[in-house]
Amino acid sequence: MTHLVTLAEVDKDKVTPGVLGFIVFAVMALAVWGLMKSMNRHMGKVDFKEAADPNAEPGTEAGSAPAKG
Repeated sequence: MTHLVTLAEVDKDKVTPGVLGFIVFAVMALAVWGLMKSMNRHMGKVDFKEAADPNAEPGTEAGSAPAKG
């Protein structure tokens, strides 16, 4: 059994995240992917058309600044 350890070159001073670190990272990556997919679906439902202002003067476009005079 001791002859297999020399092939792995285990260093007691070296710290690695290991399997638990990989699992945590994978879960976080899946969560971000799911959130981005959900956000994309919700943003597709949003209507970006601006409603006309009922108080605006006729002939002016919505979103344009009123003429000062």
